[in-house]
Amino acid sequence: MVVQTSIGIALAPSDSGDPDRLLKLADMALYRSKADGRGTYRFFEEEMDAKMQARRMLELDLRAAFINQELEVHYQPLVAVESSKISGFEALVRWQHPERGWVSPSDFIPLAEEIGLIAQIGAWVLKQACSEAVTWPSDMRVAVNVSSTEFKSQSFFSNVTSALQMAGLPGHRLELEITETVVLQDTEATLATLLQLRALGVRISMDDFGTGYSSLSYLRKFPFDKIKIDQSFIADLPDRDGSVAIIKAIAGMSHSLGMNTTAEGVETMEQFEAVRLQGCTEVQGFFFSPAVPAYKIAELIASSGDKDRVAA
Repeated sequence: MVVQTSIGIALAPSDSGDPDRLLKLADMALYRSKADGRGTYRFFEEEMDAKMQARRMLELDLRAAFINQELEVHYQPLVAVESSKISGFEALVRWQHPERGWVSPSDFIPLAEEIGLIAQIGAWVLKQACSEAVTWPSDMRVAVNVSSTEFKSQSFFSNVTSALQMAGLPGHRLELEITETVVLQDTEATLATLLQLRALGVRISMDDFGTGYSSLSYLRKFPFDKIKIDQSFIADLPDRDGSVAIIKAIAGMSHSLGMNTTAEGVETMEQFEAVRLQGCTEVQGFFFSPAVPAYKIAELIASSGDKDRVAA
């Protein structure tokens, strides 16, 4: 067992002469120490106080946004490579603050994780996504991201079954995207939950493949239907030979294991052609469309496969 310590330090009297204030300042420094990586120490600095206040305000606003239904679910198309037609949509939570405007998911999603709100948000997104997906053509599915916190909650499986039943959506039209963080947890419990989901017909995707502790043993042990190749490998295409080789290897391995492969973050024709040539079965990215509100989905579906810029 390896034990690592993070330490926050505040000095008297230079930082404060009040014991309670010193503890608060040391706690701010501790928060920075944890954020910078385990096993470190940080001294309190004035800018930490301002950042902590800003974080606290964002936390209060996020809690209020969830209660007041300010959060929205947008949908980004998943496009079949061979036909260039939409095969489904990924549900992505968005937040338009009345004063701040659009708040980046990279700002509020980690915060939701920290304050214990992510499981509630995730359950809400799941219900919204299933209710929306049932109105689409029957061959289209909806993909929903699942955080590690949400996945290990006792109510997760019942939340999935409830969302499907309430919407009347067949299980095979729901795809749950999990990251390697989920897989690295209690593997036996994880496998049991995944098998329960598969029994409902729900599809399972390994998201952001290649960015963490990727292991081929995961793909053999867990019942994945699809691998999503992280956009960091796509950004260098078609110029970087190493990325091309990695994508080709992942796509080939997935095909051999009976899995599909989605390339994330495709933004140009050149990138689309590169992933197509390497055997990816599906793409996602701004080249086709950003995530859009639900009311724009019908328009995207109607124009699906008609893009002149996509090579035949």
